[in-house]
Order: sequence, then structure tokens, then C-alpha cells
Amino acid sequence: MNSKTVIIPFNKKNSNIRWMVVVLLFFATTINYIDRQVIGLLKPVLEKEFNWTETDYSRIVMAFSFTYAIGLLFFGRLIDGIGTKLGYTISIILWSIAAMLHAFVKSTGGFIMVRSFLGIGESGNFPAAIKAIAEWFPKKERALATGLFNSGASIGAVIAPIIVPLILAAYGWKEAFIITGALGFIWLVCWLFFYEVPEKKKRLSQTEYNYINSDVDETEETEKISWFKLLGLRQTWAFITGKFLTDPIWWFFLFWLPSYFSSTFSLDLSKPSLQLGAVYLATTIGSVGGGYLSSYLIKSGWPVFKARKATLLIAAICVLPVMYAKYAGDIWTVVVLISLAAAAHNAWSANIFTIASDMFPKKALSSVIGIGGMAGSLGGILFPILVGYLLDAYKSKGDIVAGYNILFIICGLAYLLAWVIIHFLTPKMKVVKTNNS
Repeated sequence: MNSKTVIIPFNKKNSNIRWMVVVLLFFATTINYIDRQVIGLLKPVLEKEFNWTETDYSRIVMAFSFTYAIGLLFFGRLIDGIGTKLGYTISIILWSIAAMLHAFVKSTGGFIMVRSFLGIGESGNFPAAIKAIAEWFPKKERALATGLFNSGASIGAVIAPIIVPLILAAYGWKEAFIITGALGFIWLVCWLFFYEVPEKKKRLSQTEYNYINSDVDETEETEKISWFKLLGLRQTWAFITGKFLTDPIWWFFLFWLPSYFSSTFSLDLSKPSLQLGAVYLATTIGSVGGGYLSSYLIKSGWPVFKARKATLLIAAICVLPVMYAKYAGDIWTVVVLISLAAAAHNAWSANIFTIASDMFPKKALSSVIGIGGMAGSLGGILFPILVGYLLDAYKSKGDIVAGYNILFIICGLAYLLAWVIIHFLTPKMKVVKTNNS
């Protein structure tokens, strides 16, 4: 039997500490995506220096995806065991060191190694962040809180195309990895100083504590649930499907979009890119908007899971127009279509994470996020194989744009397919109940 947590005396004055937690998670996710995206922005420089083919680059992306997948599985379990604070600390130390090590490699094989290390470290971000949201927010606010912190992925993707070319021009590609990688250690100081679970937070008011726990299920499982049992649940497979079919699309936007604009519209990636900034800024709107929409529907009286599923369907429909990018005659029309798809992805992401926290007990949540995240990363391993093959094949024919057009069709259909499968797996998205106790 688990010992009951001793709750410290609370302040009488009302507080809003839970939103400060979101701010911390937002900045961690921002740094996570800056570090992840640097290589995509430096790709034109690095492929000349190291003589990369598209297949070489896809292997580097796959190395990150593979270790990210494995890391998610084990980091999720680790965080359920040691807690959010220590788990996040270990994660950001590992990925920040890995990001800086990119500056010291001398070969394509070296990049594969450090990207693998980066994948392991970065895999702790989302299991820890989603668990922190579940610890600090009632269900009716979780999607909005998730959307807000998840928008850090978008902001990181907006900031990176601005600062990386500036660092590249002023210092060089090695310094771009070192400077961006060091940001994680600044965040770590704030995290260690500020974060605790609500039961241990000294400045938390009784009013806010009561609100955080206003929809707590008193019958929720408190024992660990084994991987074997989790994999036997339809709810787990619904989350796995939502990640496996859609995460690779976002990674495609992240790792290949700069190259797409460069090869199709001769965009100069040695300078800050307004077009890339616009795409990734739109994803911020999608992340916050998607989180707000389902939270608004719940507060308006919709059942929790109906609100989540409706928001997922809207997001899936909004991705469809990206299939028509091939008919666009100018870069800004393409920017609008891709921006809508990328924004819809982040709306989808905010809600797919939140349905996991809705369906699973907190004690198993990071494990579920890890399993689903691993599935998304496995998709991220397989999809680059297709991307590299198509782009090299059409590049040899002098028509690389045709390869990108095929990929945009796949991107457009992936979310709707995922929604249909999720709907049939969990029509009512019932809360998980096991017999562990």
C-alpha cells in the first residue's frame, strides 16, 4: 500500500502557481525544438562540407528518431518511478550536452552518433511535461495548458530560423550548435529552484490546491500498471495510432521544410527566413487554439471526450488542403497551405496528449506517453526512408518538386486516417480501470 503524501500548510492568499508551471514547460519545449531544428537549418551548409546525399541526411534523421523512440519508452517509465522534477532534470542535462557535441564531430558517422545521443535526451521532455500538467491542472484546463506549453515547439521553430542564420553568419556552424545547446542549462537552474508537486509547494494557496483537485477521481489507480497491461488496452492503442500516423508529418515539416523552400523557391537559408517564421508562428496559434477549443467546449457543457474528439476531427480536416500545395504558383500561397497544416498538427498534438491524461491514471501517464511517443518516433524512422528515396529518385530526374508533392498528399491524409482508427478503437474513450489494487 502506498503511503499517503503529507500536505504542507497552504497560504491563505489565492495563487496561480499552476500557470507559472506552464511557463517553465513552455520554455523547456522551446529549447527542445531549437536544439532539434538546428541541423535542418544548417543542412545546406553541412551537406556541402560533409558531401551528404539526401539519403545520408535521412539516415541522420532516422538515428535521432530511433533513439528518441527507445528513449521515450524508458524515460516514460523512469519518470513515473522517480518523479517529474528529477526526470526532467536528467533529460535536459543529457540533451543539452548532446546538442553542444554536434560542434565537435568530424564525419557523417559522428553526426549519426550525436543525433542518437540527442534523441535519448530529448525523449524525456513530453513524458515529463504531460505528467506535470496532470499534476497541476484539473481536466477542464489540461488541453489549454498543454496547448500553451506545446506552443513552445512552434516558438522554437520560429526562433531557430532567425537566430541560427545570425549565429552562422557571425561565427560559424559549430558555434550555432554550442550556443543553442547551452540554453538548456539556463532553464535547468529555474526548474530546480521552482518546481515541486502541488502537495509540496510552499506558496500554493488552499484555494488553488482545491481547484487543481476539483475533478480528481477518488477511485483512480495508485499502483503502477505494467507495460503488458497497458498494451492490452484499446485506449493505449488509440493514443499509439494518433502518434504513429501524425508525428512523422510534423518531423517532415521540421527537418525538410527549409530544404523544400530552398530547392523549390531558391530561398536563401543563410539569412533569417520570413516564410519559415510565418509557418512556425502559425503552429503557435494552432497549439493554443486547439487547446482552448476543447477546453471551451468542456466548459460549455460538452462531455470531456466528445470535446476532445471533435477538436481532433476539426484539426484533421484542416490538414487536408496541404495536398494542393503543388498547384500553388508562388511561395506565399504554399506558406499559407503549409501554415494551416502545421497549425492543425499542433492543435491535434495538444489534444492527443490530453486524451491520454483524461483516460489514464497519473501513476501510469508518463509510461503511456512514452509508449505512444515511441510509436510516433518509429513512424519518424520509417517515413524518412520514404522521404529520402522519393527525393533522391526525383532529384536524379531533375524534378525534386514532384517528390515533395507526393509527400504533401501523404501528409494531408494521415490525420483523417488516424482519427477514423481512433474513433473505432475507443468510440466513447472510457477512463481506464484495472484490477491492480
